[in-house]
Amino acid sequence: MSTESLRQDHALIEKVLKAMWATIPLLQNGTTIPEPIISQVIDFTKNFTDLCHHGKEEGSLFPELEKKGMPKDSGPIAIMLMEHALTRKLAARMEESAKTYVTTGNATQLITDMQEYINHLIQHIWKENNRLFEMAEMALRNDVERINTELSNVESEKLKELGKTREAYEKLAEDLAKQFPLKEG
Repeated sequence: MSTESLRQDHALIEKVLKAMWATIPLLQNGTTIPEPIISQVIDFTKNFTDLCHHGKEEGSLFPELEKKGMPKDSGPIAIMLMEHALTRKLAARMEESAKTYVTTGNATQLITDMQEYINHLIQHIWKENNRLFEMAEMALRNDVERINTELSNVESEKLKELGKTREAYEKLAEDLAKQFPLKEG
């Protein structure tokens, strides 16, 4: 599948989103979330979710879909680009409210910003997994190996620029999931 690495990214992002969601009741009850954890989550949202994952979509997948006739200025690609821009805006707001929380202990705006970010991204991921990626699989079915190589190259370049590794982000997601498990129900 030409979207397999993007789906793997989504699974990793969802793991972090669930851990973030699990922290909301803690913040509401006055439990302090240590600054290093908050910083790592902000790093993940800015660097893995946006620069790396969205970078793969914007730098490889979307241009390939354009070559197959999917317009960039309307339809699914335009919607995804608009949602990526909104993701960046919400992440920036969350970063600012996280700074306020770390310096003042007031979590009110951070909670709101986290909820908006999480809700937006869950809906966005669903649209990509169940709509866009299904279309991409059909359109790119004859180019799977080349697309996978391109996506891998974009990820490697982005992570190298950041001085990070995918393994470090995977470990972070796993650690957060263990430390802040989302209780079902």
